[in-house]
Amino acid sequence: MSDFLTAPVLRRAAPAAPPASDLRVALVTGASSGIGTAVAERLAAEGGWHLLLSGRDRQRLDRVARRTRGTALPADLATPDGSARLATRALAVAGRVDLLVAGAGVGWAGPFRTMPPSAITRVLEVDLLSVLHLTRLVLPPMVDRGQGHLVLVGSIAGQLAVREEAVYSAAKAALTAFADSLRYELAGTGVRVSLVVPGVVDTPFFERRGAPYLRSRPRPVPADRVADAVWSAVRRGRSEVYVPGWLRLPHRLRGVAPSLYRLLAARFG
Repeated sequence: MSDFLTAPVLRRAAPAAPPASDLRVALVTGASSGIGTAVAERLAAEGGWHLLLSGRDRQRLDRVARRTRGTALPADLATPDGSARLATRALAVAGRVDLLVAGAGVGWAGPFRTMPPSAITRVLEVDLLSVLHLTRLVLPPMVDRGQGHLVLVGSIAGQLAVREEAVYSAAKAALTAFADSLRYELAGTGVRVSLVVPGVVDTPFFERRGAPYLRSRPRPVPADRVADAVWSAVRRGRSEVYVPGWLRLPHRLRGVAPSLYRLLAARFG
């Protein structure tokens, strides 16, 4: 799996001329629906961005690209070489990436003992490995230029763990640790790392994971609120943003009173 991460992969396609100097280049994954679409629309509304939009649904992605005047780069990040192909195409089209918003994600709900091995692989590939690989490919040029921003879309499941979403929770927890570690490593380079931590979001995610969201609380928030959080992270350079903000409370409770937190989590799920 590591063979396609070597630098020669990125040198096979001669990059096009960089975009106009007044436009920054943003690569958004998962842009064909949900959070990714909302992020693309928010960046387009703010202006000043050359948008590179990636997703698996080509028809939806093309529609989003037309609305936002972005460039559609269809990619399946569940495949071993999906990230390398996407990075190569992005650099060929725009010459650089100033902002990566890693918003692609899949889930699976149910007891871990019945989870198919193929589903385990898919969740880890899309939610974790593709983010690591894509970051590895776009990060060195950012460091060389002394500027850039990585925004990783995590989940409250990665902070607290969720019953019957063991692999999804594990992938998002690993993404949280990755963001923290990378932030320490990149201090002083001019490259920023932000983690956006949404709770339940009203997107097609739940339909695709195989189980609808049936709880009355917390209520799902619209994807636009997560896009607002992403923009806040970009504009203000925030390291971590929770959506909604009150989700910091159970996270802090788990840190200061883990036994009490586990008792409450076991009772209320």
